[in-house]
Amino acid sequence: MSRRKGAAAQARAQTVGGTVGGTVEQMVELEIGPVAHGGHCVARHSGRVVFVRHALPGERVVARLDAAGDSDRFWRAEAVEVLQPSPDRVERPCVLAGPGGCGGCDWQHASPAAQRRLKAVVVVEQLTRLGRVDPASVPGLAGLAERGVEAVPGDEGGLGWRTRMRYAVDPHGGRAGLFRQRSRDVVRVPHCPIAHPALDELGIGGKPWRGSDAVDVVVTSTGERLVVVEPSTPGGRISAPPLGAEAALAVRGLDGLQRLRGRTWVAEQVEIDGVARTFRVTGAGFWQVHPGAARVLADAVLEAADPRPGERALDLYSGVGLFTAALAGRVGETGNVLGVESDARAGADARRNLHDLAQVELVTGRVERSLPHLLGPESPWRAPDVVVLDPPRAGAGRAVMTALLAVRPRRLVYVACDPSALARDVATAAEHGYALSRVRAFDLFPMTHHVECVAVITPVGVDAARDELS
Repeated sequence: MSRRKGAAAQARAQTVGGTVGGTVEQMVELEIGPVAHGGHCVARHSGRVVFVRHALPGERVVARLDAAGDSDRFWRAEAVEVLQPSPDRVERPCVLAGPGGCGGCDWQHASPAAQRRLKAVVVVEQLTRLGRVDPASVPGLAGLAERGVEAVPGDEGGLGWRTRMRYAVDPHGGRAGLFRQRSRDVVRVPHCPIAHPALDELGIGGKPWRGSDAVDVVVTSTGERLVVVEPSTPGGRISAPPLGAEAALAVRGLDGLQRLRGRTWVAEQVEIDGVARTFRVTGAGFWQVHPGAARVLADAVLEAADPRPGERALDLYSGVGLFTAALAGRVGETGNVLGVESDARAGADARRNLHDLAQVELVTGRVERSLPHLLGPESPWRAPDVVVLDPPRAGAGRAVMTALLAVRPRRLVYVACDPSALARDVATAAEHGYALSRVRAFDLFPMTHHVECVAVITPVGVDAARDELS
């Protein structure tokens, strides 16, 4: 992984792009500092912050600058040569995961244990800096950076887990692949080590998909496979190549999904509170991509929310109803659960999935637009006991958090796929008399920088442990 220092000096002398300190230069030698959110580490060069991919804290590397204009607030670079490696560095399981290759994985050069520690450091840093939280005072956050985030049961060294993938199609050659980092260039990926074996054996990557912009692939817990093709032109013709294994096939048309063979939906099975439940998911609709994620998150949400018989619970951004079903089982027939989801297709699936639960009500609409009516003085939902929300990557935002906390739920459980968005919303909660009282972080996306958190937010002076005894 290292080369002679003479070669490094020669590389640093190249003058092919980028401007550093008034000198045209592309290769620079950097001492790598701490990890940063987004799959990078932080270094400094000529007084400028440089975010470096493919490096690890404490390393010395030769890096190629790929965004380094004089007017830029910070620069970006890729480590192309390691002069002094970290003890956490390992050989990448995929030859395409290095500099200039596929942009799907950030941490293949780090051991799985190191990846989990790096993600934990990011979670703590974001909640401390943006959320203005004292990590020592929050159960689960104290010591997280040393422990690392939690591995998901069934994880096999961070490989073979991804059950849902979206392939881009090269407009020039018509072949499917994955995007290069920070680029729309398509890299051919005939085999992906993080893809679930039942997905990978379809052989989507590298095959010709003429007339298509993208190909979505799903493999389920029940062994079903579904391929959804997105035409380059709405309603246009596509050319689907032979697949390496049996799968249903559909095309995303002007009026929804058009079936070419098999079904346009799949069934996912999850055990919730010891009872197996099946969820219908249409097309490439949202479902957790790690095989163990749905059960892990359902269990974590129930533990965090502690819903009680007869209570009212809100499930916002409810998708096809995973958390809604979990909450409904705990509040029982004397309680009520309201699920709110903006995607009409997911909402329709949720109605099928939860039709047997009389205590469930479902609303299709954007959360921020629905809340003023749902939480109004004449609404039966004006005083929920528990709120669960699983917002998109951008987070719930100030308006949603303000509306929810104004009705004073005893507990808010926030499922976050982006720690910076969670931190910003935690800071908003603090303005309304609520505080982060517990957090768990999970490695649902091994080899990438992504991390999932389940956070408990309670009124100031009421921590989660005492709330459970109330």
